[in-house]
Amino acid sequence: MESPKEHPGYPAAKESAAIFPENPLPESDLSLTGSFNLGKSQLNEGESITAFRWGVVRPVVKGGRIVGCKPFEHDYQPSVNLQGIAEMPYSTARIRYPMVRESYLKNGPASRATRGDENEKWVRVSWDKALELAAKAIRDTYDNYGPSAVYGSSYGWMSTGKLNAAITCQHRLLNLMGGFVGRRNSYSSAAVNTIFPYVVGTGDPRSTSWDVVIKHSERVVFWGCDPVVTNDIDWYTTLHNYAGYLRALKKKGTKTISVNPVETDTAEYMGSEWIHPNPGTDPAVMAAMIYELDATGKIDKAFLDKYTYGWAELRRYIVGEEDGVKKTPEWAEKISGVPASKIRSFAHEVQEHRTMFMIGWGIQRIDFGEQSHWMLAALCSVLGQIGLPGGGLGTNYHYSSGGSPLSEAPFMAQIPSSVKPVRPVTKPWKGSKVLPVAAVSDALLHPGKTVDYDGKKVTFPDFHLVMWAGGNPFAHHPDTNQLARAFKKPDTVIVTDIVWTATARHADIVLPACTAFEHNDITNIGTYSNDGFIAMKQAIEPQWEAKPDYDIFSALADKLGIKQAYTEGRSQMDWIRKFYNDARQMGATLGQKMPDFDTFWKKGYLLFPVSEENRNYVSFADFRADPKAHPLSTESGKIQLFSPKIAGYHYNDCLGHPTYFQPTEGVAAATKEFPLALMACKSRYRMHSQLDCTATRLRGTIEDREPVWINPKDAKARGIQNGDICLVKSRRGQILAGAVLTDRIIPGVIVVHHGGWFNPRQTAHGVVDVRGNSNTLVLDKPTSQLARGNLASTANVEVSLWKGAVPEVTVYDQPPRTIV
Repeated sequence: MESPKEHPGYPAAKESAAIFPENPLPESDLSLTGSFNLGKSQLNEGESITAFRWGVVRPVVKGGRIVGCKPFEHDYQPSVNLQGIAEMPYSTARIRYPMVRESYLKNGPASRATRGDENEKWVRVSWDKALELAAKAIRDTYDNYGPSAVYGSSYGWMSTGKLNAAITCQHRLLNLMGGFVGRRNSYSSAAVNTIFPYVVGTGDPRSTSWDVVIKHSERVVFWGCDPVVTNDIDWYTTLHNYAGYLRALKKKGTKTISVNPVETDTAEYMGSEWIHPNPGTDPAVMAAMIYELDATGKIDKAFLDKYTYGWAELRRYIVGEEDGVKKTPEWAEKISGVPASKIRSFAHEVQEHRTMFMIGWGIQRIDFGEQSHWMLAALCSVLGQIGLPGGGLGTNYHYSSGGSPLSEAPFMAQIPSSVKPVRPVTKPWKGSKVLPVAAVSDALLHPGKTVDYDGKKVTFPDFHLVMWAGGNPFAHHPDTNQLARAFKKPDTVIVTDIVWTATARHADIVLPACTAFEHNDITNIGTYSNDGFIAMKQAIEPQWEAKPDYDIFSALADKLGIKQAYTEGRSQMDWIRKFYNDARQMGATLGQKMPDFDTFWKKGYLLFPVSEENRNYVSFADFRADPKAHPLSTESGKIQLFSPKIAGYHYNDCLGHPTYFQPTEGVAAATKEFPLALMACKSRYRMHSQLDCTATRLRGTIEDREPVWINPKDAKARGIQNGDICLVKSRRGQILAGAVLTDRIIPGVIVVHHGGWFNPRQTAHGVVDVRGNSNTLVLDKPTSQLARGNLASTANVEVSLWKGAVPEVTVYDQPPRTIV
């Protein structure tokens, strides 16, 4: 278990081991590393080990300050963002002290109308004062309105640790208080996670091992995904296993095809053939491929009969018997812009070769986002390759190194959040207990509203308290200006975070949390692979007056009279030791002998072997071998090409079979005022909005504005050149962005990468987000009544040259402050 087993062609750390050998400096000395210490001589140096979403790192401390992060010696492809991670503790946007909005301090909830205003001033208060104010708001809400008035589910990519995961810490506190309104699904994958349980029995099926793909796949299709960019991060932490596999796939010479309006970084690296449909039209292309295979007698009828339910109903739609429209390649060409001849040849190419379709999640963060994954499942069923080595589809190859084989490591738990209340609940629950994740604006603005959701009715409660920890909905949620209006509705907003995000700036009480460098913790490596465990060792003291999340919520629990129930009498290291020892005990039952905690902690990491069985895993192989013995968890036990249950909901935006719906906004909905379609892709230089407050962003910005990728033809028509500052405007808002002219985006479409910090400022052109947050432009409507997922790439826009003085970006500065 000392290191991963090497595998021919892509051993762990092949690229980095020689550059970064395992010869760490002495452990860093925590003394004199605080904000108000003068530090030490720069000759005093040391390092530690910890983990972030971008990977395992060894922070280097010189003279009492972190100066960089060494990559972990077993990392296949260390992140390009390591320097930005090292800068986080010292960011100009760091929340340095407990802060309270001045108007709230004077007038309490009556001041909600000025919450989030550009010139609203903040007051530094003591930790005791901040905790008293927060505890009073929490207590008053539970006493006067009950738990249904608390929006505490929060959302975001908080610390990867098992203890100081901010959202988990907050959930534990609020559940002890009596509960809160929960959320279902994620901003990443709400549509696929809702539709796929109907189709294949699970929202996120385990993907065929990359080892099998490399050995057996003759074609690999990257449909609506960019693994090189999005695999830079992991929900826990990562060895970037995907990189070794992509290198091996390229070395073997397997043909790859990228289907995307953007020529992605993955397509560029792999030399992929590029098929570029208009955004949101992928289901039409897939339907036309099915039509072509059916018309030419190339469908796998035996597979459809044995393993699927509803081919007859779907075929009626495909051949036009249902609606009078044959889904021919010519029909799809008019919608997608992909030539009919290419659709035909593509259909036959994947039918004649063992093909793995790797579909992303960005493709379902669009209007009617459920349809792409469902239609692809239908296409793969028609091809008959599901359950064969190297064939079928996978929904997570682009994320957290999905497809990497699962190790033999045991599961490691985190601090429990689903705990029973210790405080009596005296007020009746009003409204639904769980809401769709993307309902936050709608719910805050329209309490009491009832909507359809996945076959049920959901009623929005009346929220009086919003608590957000370790996340930034002002990056995730569409129509950011509307969200800002919604955040003015509750009585109190409490935010716990590291930096002054837009969410923190729209709060009343802000509590400063530590970065992972500033406390101890523990986590596992790899969401899908579970490669091992990492000791997240403290490298520096908490900066300014920040505290670990566990300590913050323990202190709040103390103010609320429930500290013993919250901490169970355990310190941070007590919990960390417990997590490891519980996993060690589980490992023993699985035949995995693990060292004792002290030995593990001293070394800093533990890696586990991978069995040949897991290296040879084929998705749905058991189902294909015997569908009666291994049925899917669907209505029929088979792949649902038609769902009587969904059909029974009678939704007009999600029928009983996969369907192409024209997006509400997009290429087909272009107008004279808004003639271009927006795509919001993931950025190389941050994860959502994280790291945008470090110098990492400067690798990709233009005069500190988010770039707008625009095709040279569209730019020429508008008199735009590389580097120009442009106004990008939609029906919902407007942003400033720096022009990048490129043929990597098709005409009629622009790209503004997701995650730039929201920085609205009053200008001569009205309120403009001067930094360039893509969601300022995006339509806030559900993907459908089924999933009610969020949109990220659905908007019509216009791009024009900015005239006049360029407003300064201020969002990385400290907010206005007054001293009382």
